[in-house]
Amino acid sequence: MRATKKYLATAIIAAASLALVGCAPTAGADPVASEAGAPVKVAMLTSQTGPLAAYGEAYTAGFEAGLDYATDGTGTVDGRELEIEWADDQGNPDTAVAKAKDFIGQGYQILAGTAASGIATALAEQAAQNKILYISGPAAADALTGINEYTFRSGRQTFQDVATAGTFIGDPAGKKVVVFAQDNAFGQGNLAGVQAVLGSKGATVEGVLVAEDATEFTPFAQQLVSAAPDLVFVAWAGASSGAMWTALSQQGVFDAVPVVTGLGDVATYGAYGEASADISFLNHYFGGAAGTDAEAAMIEHLEAAGAKADLFSPDGFVAAQMIVQAVREGGDTVDGMIAALEGWTFDSVKGEITVRAEDHAVIQPMYQVKLVQDGDAWVPELVDTVDAEEVAPPVAGK
Repeated sequence: MRATKKYLATAIIAAASLALVGCAPTAGADPVASEAGAPVKVAMLTSQTGPLAAYGEAYTAGFEAGLDYATDGTGTVDGRELEIEWADDQGNPDTAVAKAKDFIGQGYQILAGTAASGIATALAEQAAQNKILYISGPAAADALTGINEYTFRSGRQTFQDVATAGTFIGDPAGKKVVVFAQDNAFGQGNLAGVQAVLGSKGATVEGVLVAEDATEFTPFAQQLVSAAPDLVFVAWAGASSGAMWTALSQQGVFDAVPVVTGLGDVATYGAYGEASADISFLNHYFGGAAGTDAEAAMIEHLEAAGAKADLFSPDGFVAAQMIVQAVREGGDTVDGMIAALEGWTFDSVKGEITVRAEDHAVIQPMYQVKLVQDGDAWVPELVDTVDAEEVAPPVAGK
């Protein structure tokens, strides 16, 4: 892929950069070229404070585990040391862009990190303007895929989430799906995503959107039952979640229709109340889901550091593998690094992953999950692994 494509985006991501350090290039030399064997400086931008700090923590821990795995514990690539520098984007796009520009001004050639789509889109723009490599993190916005030749991602995208939800009803053609969400940008975006993904496969998609300040959800739960859908897709966030799930349970929604939502990070496992056992969860990752050698290595590294596997641990792990691949196979030019990543298939935490050459989508398996009670806690249990190709997004721009 070489032509820059523009897409509407609403995502947040952090930036990391990688500069080859050594003697300053002579006049007319490739500005990325460095002295053979010189250290490679890697700057990682993600949320260390702010509303996405927990995601940033999981991403960071996963990255450190992935770097250890990809370099056999040496922190070096073909004898070149990787010097990692972290910076806090604070969950703020302006802060992230300012810090990214500072890194770029210092000669960094690779950016990576963050969990929010608005930041990621802004950093993708910086990557194109400055012709540097950008590897986004957990930000899920579909618009990042194919946005330009310089931008990659290390996590999944919204299309893969929604397509995984669709696997709970088999072939969506002729099925009725109701999206139950808050009437805000997040909820409206999810409704549009379900319409685009499952609607394009023949499903009839309707929305039941609820005001953000609503506190009584019984009428909406009854509305879901009356609609008689084949699937209810819930997209909800915030303090009203508990009351919403309770209303769905009390009004018999779970008895009438499968209800699907995304399983978040470990901190959310206890947030569903009495509905916990009744919800069908689509899932990007939970600790123990994959059963791969890479996952075992990641979990061992995390536990040794006093951490645990979480939703976005693989995103950091994959980012480290991608950076090592770019440095090892890409030489000292950004074009070489891009070529080294395009079409690359490799084994990672979730199994076999491919960076699609045409638009840099990350083709990867997803999961169907349920929550089961373990003492006083709720823990995820794998229902099924969804094949990567089954939920692969269409090539961007085609």
